[in-house]
Amino acid sequence: MLRNFSPSALVRRYGLLVAGLTLGALTAAAHLLFLIGSGLAYVFAAPFPGARTAVRRAILARAHAFARLELRRLQRFFGDPGTLAYSGRRVLLYLATRLWVGAAGGLIVFLLVMGGGLAGVLVAQLLDGAFNDGPGLFVVNVFLGLVLLFVDVQGMSGLAVVERRLARDLLGPSGTEELERRVGELAASRAAVVAAVNDERRRIERVLHDGVQQRLVALGMLLGRARRGGDPERAADLVRQAHEETAEILRELRDVSWRVFPAALDDGGLRPALEAVVERSAIPVRLSYGLSGRLSADLETVAYFVVSESVTNAAKHAAPEWIEVDVRAEDERLTVTVTDPGQGGADATGGGLSGLARRVAAADGEFAVDSPTGGPTVVRAVLPCA
Repeated sequence: MLRNFSPSALVRRYGLLVAGLTLGALTAAAHLLFLIGSGLAYVFAAPFPGARTAVRRAILARAHAFARLELRRLQRFFGDPGTLAYSGRRVLLYLATRLWVGAAGGLIVFLLVMGGGLAGVLVAQLLDGAFNDGPGLFVVNVFLGLVLLFVDVQGMSGLAVVERRLARDLLGPSGTEELERRVGELAASRAAVVAAVNDERRRIERVLHDGVQQRLVALGMLLGRARRGGDPERAADLVRQAHEETAEILRELRDVSWRVFPAALDDGGLRPALEAVVERSAIPVRLSYGLSGRLSADLETVAYFVVSESVTNAAKHAAPEWIEVDVRAEDERLTVTVTDPGQGGADATGGGLSGLARRVAAADGEFAVDSPTGGPTVVRAVLPCA
């Protein structure tokens, strides 16, 4: 693992570990004083119901404040411990349990400082010629110093893992809470799927009613006038208009079919489907595609509609000079980003963007729109693609 780090990265990493453990030892001492003081205060207030309730609330409030500071320390020095949802006495249990972790961290930092001091003494003795009689004692001291350094390094890394695990176990959601959260997410995803399907049906109905249906009525009227007319030249002109109307009907039907499900997704996958979006766009689109293989059909469909709807919305409402589409996969997550330097002010709760948000949520993804007034507008969807 260490060979993947540059020397500067290693120094920074272990510098953060030393700083985090040092601060953790100090906060553990503060937690110890707080727990002792809280216990004494609660004992004295126990005979008085009103005072007991007030003291308990004050203790829990202060414990939550300590826990928030600890989470900031973990995020700053040891990495994000994950999603936490703590309440009640679990915070007190966390503060009491991590006392030994803080003490162990303080001991490791003390040993590291002591080792550094001994290394300095050893170097000074070497320069003074204290080991001129033979290298044996010097080699023994160097070996013991390296052993101590190895123990310190491994101890720091291990305690960082323990700190994060302790926070997740004691401050994170319990098994029941996690199950309830997951059930809620599934229910919301199911509702999002139903809403997205209904929105798509309504949109298709509007397109067919307001576009294709009206053109078919006009086509029928043109053909009827051509049949009833006695002037061959006039009839030929009406037939020509009917032919042009037929071409428009076919174009609109192709647009509807592409919006329902583009055939290019089945034929070649996501890339050719997005290239078709680029070709059909009235605004220049720069496509950056960083995927090397095919994704699942459902995932490609969601990614396609995120790009297609975002490009359409930008061209229709933002009037940008160009649109940039970036599709890439990192850490088993597909990220789709559509950026335009238009006028901004896009409404994330509008019909088009809210429909995209429901599509992404139904795929267990995350959807965000950043569109300040004056632009640029950035639409981003992050989808799991393990």
